[in-house]
Formats: sequence, C-alpha cells, structure tokens
Amino acid sequence: MYNRRKFIQTTALGISAALANNTHAATTSARSPIVISTWDAGLEANKAAWTILSNKGRALDAVEKGVMVTEDSLNCCVGLGANPDRDGYVTLDACIMDEAFNCGAVAFLERIKHPVSVARKVMEKTPHVMLVGEGAQQFALAEGFLLEPQQLSEGAREAYAEWLKKSNYHSPRINVENKKEHGPFAPAKLSNGEWNHDTIGMLAMDAMGNLSGSCTTSGAGFKMRGRVGDSPIIGAGLYVDNQVGACVATGQGEDVIRVAGASAVVEAMRSGKSPEAACRSVIERVIRIKKEAAKNIQVAFLAIDKNGNTGAFAIHPGFNYALRTNSEEKLITGKSFFK
Repeated sequence: MYNRRKFIQTTALGISAALANNTHAATTSARSPIVISTWDAGLEANKAAWTILSNKGRALDAVEKGVMVTEDSLNCCVGLGANPDRDGYVTLDACIMDEAFNCGAVAFLERIKHPVSVARKVMEKTPHVMLVGEGAQQFALAEGFLLEPQQLSEGAREAYAEWLKKSNYHSPRINVENKKEHGPFAPAKLSNGEWNHDTIGMLAMDAMGNLSGSCTTSGAGFKMRGRVGDSPIIGAGLYVDNQVGACVATGQGEDVIRVAGASAVVEAMRSGKSPEAACRSVIERVIRIKKEAAKNIQVAFLAIDKNGNTGAFAIHPGFNYALRTNSEEKLITGKSFFK
C-alpha cells in the first residue's frame, strides 16, 4: 500500500470530501480532456500527454509522461543536457501533484534522467513531499532509476563556455526575448551577452474532470551550486486544487517563491477571477515588490480552472504556451504587463 503525504490547503472548501478516498477525487460528470504546457516545447510534450488523455487515462499519468518527452531530449533547459551550475554540474528539480493533494518533489538531483518520475515515486512511496541532493539520488537508485553520465548538449556547452569568459555572478534576465533564433530548447542570448533559461510545466484535466500538474527544470543556468528555484516547490512552482484549478510558473524562481506564486494564482481563481486575470493579479504583485527591477526579470504563470478554461500572463512579452484538446492543437501567445 502506498504511504502518501497530504499537502493540505486549509482555506479550500470541501477538502474533506476530496481527500476521503485518497485515490481519485472525481467530479460527478465527464469532461472534455485538455492539456496545456509552457513554451513551444510543450507542443511535443502535449502529444505524449494526449495519448493518455484521449484514451480516458488519468491526468496524473498524462502530466508525468508529457514532460518526460522534454526531459528525454538533449537541450539546454531541461534534463541531463541542460545548462550546468557555475561549477559545471547539471542539477535537476521537479515536482508533481494530483487531484487529491498528493504531491512529490526532488531538487538538486544529479545524473538521473527523469526527475519528474522520481518525484512521483517520492509522492507514492514515502511519507515525504521532497527529497534533495544525494538523498534524492540514493532514493532514485533504490527505485531502479539508472545513474546516467553527464552529457551537456552542444548549446549548453557553448553557453557555459561563453559564461566562463566573464563569470558574472548575478542572475541573468530570463526569457525576455523570443527564442526563434535558437530553437525551442536553446536559451536565447541577450543583448548584454547573458543567456536565459526556462522550465516546462504541464497542467491537465482528464475525462473525469480531475486535474494534475507537473514541473521539471535544470534551473537557472550557471546558478550557484546548491541553488533551488520555485519549480520543485509545491505552492510556488506548481499547485493543484481539484475544486478550483491549477497553476504552474516559469521564469525567475526566486521571485515566484516570494509570492507563493502558483498557490496565489489558484486562490485568485477561487475568489472568482478567470485564469488569465488570476495570473495577471499575481504578476502585478511581483512587479509591486520588485519595482524598477521588474524590468530586468521575467516571470510567467499558466493556469486552468475547474471548467477547463485556460489563461496566462507574464511580466514581459515572449511567453507562450501549448494547448491540446479534442478540437485544437496550437501555441498561444500569453499577454504581458510590459509591451
């Protein structure tokens, strides 16, 4: 029997009913499935998720299998080929959350190909929510995951070599520019010579109307060793409330953490805001906190409500998200505070 840790949102109404079963908190009627994910890489990730959703599979399985596609690819932003930390090592963060407030996460994980799957094992097989570093790796190996060699992608090697020329020890601006020149995974080179980074986050609703979400990343390129951002933190990088909606974040993790971003967006939806309006309200909070510094950072939120409505909002232009439904498969440009 699985020993699952509950992450309880005390302000939610009707939680006791949702948690009574600890397996499927299904709604009373069937819904049309939907999956959304951050960035253009989400188009391919959504295909894997849709294979599950279109066959009446569970949203939790869809959001795991979907982002595994991105983890599998050799790219600069997610997975073992991603941008390293300042010491040259790739460290990975991921989390996952289902419709019944079950959740798991790993952080500062090295040489394991699919951190999102390790996060799910943490959720299902331990009394904990998060494992980090050597302990997370030890757990992964005990669960049958393989220890992989570090193999930077060509783009990551070039970016790291470029960064080493100056070794600027401060956070880069993130995803302010469009990435067309460098492809869907490569970090865009900014006018100041720095390189940005991103994350893939995915949210899905299955045919039973249940929501789940996942998030996986290599974190900020050339970060201080040991740095962990928002992506594996439940309530910051990802949050799911099956009675309200779900949200995932991307961008500068420190500033997502400051406002408990994903859970704040869900709470805004609980108060009656649409997904886009809820995302905008938390972006505006970040801007009030950061003031002029907000011009040099990027944060974006992507959300879905319990009725399957979606929306996103970012500080700067350039953020987009992939959507897949029974009738649509497309990339949507998110709105932003600065134009």
